[in-house]
Amino acid sequence: MKQFVVIGCGRFGTSVARTLYNQGYDVLAIDSSEEIVQEISDSVTYAAQADVEDEHALKSLGIRNFDVAVISIGSNIQASIMATLIVKEMGVGTVIAKAQNDAHAKVLYKIGADKVVFPERDMGIRVAHNLVSTSILDYIELSPDYSIAEITATKEWQNKTLKELKLPTKYGINVMAIKQNDSMNISPKADDVIKSGDVLIVLGSNIDLSELEKKVD
Repeated sequence: MKQFVVIGCGRFGTSVARTLYNQGYDVLAIDSSEEIVQEISDSVTYAAQADVEDEHALKSLGIRNFDVAVISIGSNIQASIMATLIVKEMGVGTVIAKAQNDAHAKVLYKIGADKVVFPERDMGIRVAHNLVSTSILDYIELSPDYSIAEITATKEWQNKTLKELKLPTKYGINVMAIKQNDSMNISPKADDVIKSGDVLIVLGSNIDLSELEKKVD
């Protein structure tokens, strides 16, 4: 089972750490604030106070033994960069870092971050799309050009097969999976019938998805 270390326990880091722990993973949470460490200590496997820019302090906590490091430091860009560099040099297999902006992200990638996330920006995108269309349940931007969206089946789509709907032709989207109550069809076929309450997970260009949003309500 993978072991995770979360460095920086603001709202984002705390949420990541608690969620991973609740899913049964070993999680080490590190923050420079003793108060924050005390608050999260009951929600993770182990919590420690340390200077996240101090290589010796991080080494003493056995960071090199973890499979994934999440660098979720908030406003201190220097600390974010140093922590990312240190854990990467220690040999942690996967390093995921939170960035404030594109320039910050470029530096993180340059020094070895495997993935960079923008929690505030991404949540803003999701909220905006949910406000535009009540049928859009979730929206994940994969790149500046393509995204994944969860869409509630419209009345027009219900009781029709995917072949009949011709969604790639009409809307430029591809159906990756279909949620049906508590089950998930991850290999939808052309003759699968869309039912009331179904949720389609689709992939498409941002332009096509934007046009679809205007039509599905």
